[in-house]
Amino acid sequence: MRTLNTNEMNQQFDNMFMAPARAYMALSIDYTEKMVNAQMDASKAYFDTGVAQMRQMMDVKDAEGLRSYMESQQKVAKDLAERAKGDADKVVSLQQDFIQKSQKITEDNVKQAQTAASKMTKTA
Repeated sequence: MRTLNTNEMNQQFDNMFMAPARAYMALSIDYTEKMVNAQMDASKAYFDTGVAQMRQMMDVKDAEGLRSYMESQQKVAKDLAERAKGDADKVVSLQQDFIQKSQKITEDNVKQAQTAASKMTKTA
């Protein structure tokens, strides 16, 4: 029966535990960064729209200007609804991608553990 030296044990420990943990952490960091950026982009777009609407309202000087402003609100509402749908779709896509990649990491780790266990059984 062959015994493992310290370097081999360290390598197996790294392969079995630390490498998958690092892969999952890298995936989590990437996901978090993408989610935060998506939220910041959406917040900026909504803020910019709100400020633009306030500026347009400040330019209203008469009944005709008010009517024109109110008519333009339909387009703004439509644009915001489309933006909100696009933002929701982006979040769902990011979540699905994260889930698929994390499942792949888990599957790869299980396969690697099975291979390692099989090798250990054969050498024992």
